[in-house]
Amino acid sequence: MAKYSSKINKIRTFALSLVFVGFVIMYIGIFFKESVLLASLFMLLGLLSIGLSTVVYFWIGMLSTKAVRVVCPACGKETKILGRVDMCMHCREPLTLDKNLEGKAFDESYNSKRNAK
Repeated sequence: MAKYSSKINKIRTFALSLVFVGFVIMYIGIFFKESVLLASLFMLLGLLSIGLSTVVYFWIGMLSTKAVRVVCPACGKETKILGRVDMCMHCREPLTLDKNLEGKAFDESYNSKRNAK
């Protein structure tokens, strides 16, 4: 069985990984202390990755404010749904607001525009 998580958590995890990747890239630059150009290049690439992470965090924050808030029927906690189907942030229960998808097996492809009909 595939491991699913909520879309908001996936994007936040991606943004956090960009921060760590940026730090690793910057640390690689330390090994090129003799070449100012290479060291500066790695520092700039690391900074770019961290800056991109900030943009992604801002974007998911704005997207999160538009998400539909629901109470999960399985755990009773409030969670947010993005798209036609999503997972509970707390217990990974498949959730949908689309009456046509109730009772169907969870599939993330239901969120694509091709399957919207």
